[in-house]
Amino acid sequence: MHTAEHILNSVMDKMYHCGRSFNSHIETKKSKCDYRIRKGLSDKEVRAVERTVNEIIRMNVPVGEELVSRREADKSYFTGKLPENAGEEIRIIRIGNFDACPCIGQHVSNTSEIGSFYITSADFNEGVLRIRFRINDQEDNLKVN
Repeated sequence: MHTAEHILNSVMDKMYHCGRSFNSHIETKKSKCDYRIRKGLSDKEVRAVERTVNEIIRMNVPVGEELVSRREADKSYFTGKLPENAGEEIRIIRIGNFDACPCIGQHVSNTSEIGSFYITSADFNEGVLRIRFRINDQEDNLKVN
């Protein structure tokens, strides 16, 4: 789920120039991300985001990690969500050439391990777009097919 969040954040920023989510809640079954954005998304736009995230997942992109100094992380990455006591070495999760971001969560080693990404809802209120999403893993996909 954390890897899918990274992809969603990157897709949202590339498509709508809204930056990464400023607030998120990542769970096994369902998750949500909040973005500061000028307007809500139409259903067509929501489906375009979902489709783009799934296209990246299906590209079988390797996911890796590296440690960088706190100074390098502050200079090169969005570190606004890091706690003050994060330490002097910061873990960066890299999804191929598509995304790189500090994160302490668990991640897959390749996007092909994620499963299918679904946006369950998106609503807009006072400048904040909330996207709720879930992942169907390979077992769920077998049950559906």
